[in-house]
Amino acid sequence: MGPGEYLEIYDSHAHYDDKAFDSDRAWLLEKQLPLSGVRCVINMGTRLLTCASTVGLSDLNPYIFAAVGIHPEEIEDTLPENWLECLRVWLENGDAVAVGEIGLDYHWPDSAPRERQREVFAAQLALAKELNYPVCVHDRDAHQDVLALLREYRPQGVVHCFSGSAEMAREIVDLGMYIGIGGAVTFKNAKKILRVAESIPLDRLLLETDAPYMAPEPYRGKRCDSSLIPHTAAKIAELRGIATREVLEASNANIRRLFRLEGRVPRASAPSPLAY
Repeated sequence: MGPGEYLEIYDSHAHYDDKAFDSDRAWLLEKQLPLSGVRCVINMGTRLLTCASTVGLSDLNPYIFAAVGIHPEEIEDTLPENWLECLRVWLENGDAVAVGEIGLDYHWPDSAPRERQREVFAAQLALAKELNYPVCVHDRDAHQDVLALLREYRPQGVVHCFSGSAEMAREIVDLGMYIGIGGAVTFKNAKKILRVAESIPLDRLLLETDAPYMAPEPYRGKRCDSSLIPHTAAKIAELRGIATREVLEASNANIRRLFRLEGRVPRASAPSPLAY
């Protein structure tokens, strides 16, 4: 099966409210992606404004599901005093299926102070736990602190765009969480993520794009979208010595389970409600 032959594509992490899609968002979401076989996208909020736009996209496109959360890079710019209550309202109203994108990012020197990042991350983990929602976790150069908070709160969820070691991946899985893998696994300089993709249980793998970022080979450097998921699946299948379809179907089942989407996502055997 070639990457273009699969017609039930799920993407566990994307940002279709990003400005990279401003010129053709309606066409892409309403026609191009459904006609390419995309049946499910979990779209991430990163600050209150993008949480609102993400919820709006999910209202307009029945295969898009919103996650709402405050990204660590957005902390100082987006936190009025009632920020956590805003997230609570969306979640209690059923406007979202997860708390995300949340986490820690120690890569950028001008990011929010690490103590403040940990405080905001912990508050969102606690909210997700209280309301029984999964989390979508961002971890960049902050492995030990992310692990410490995940051990403390033990949330349901996924560490997206996983960049840790195979040993860390095993600990995440032992906590009952999932590992998100995107286009980076196809890059020529990939190393650690190859070992992770080979070794994690298939029932703990989530495929993702992080669209518009991280397009897989042979599209690296171009704008990414959910139709490219099969390229990532094909690389993981090659590493594991199994069929691409097996990887795609396992990830789809995991996404339905984690985000409780059973019965809410159309199957490939039935036409997409947006197909023309």
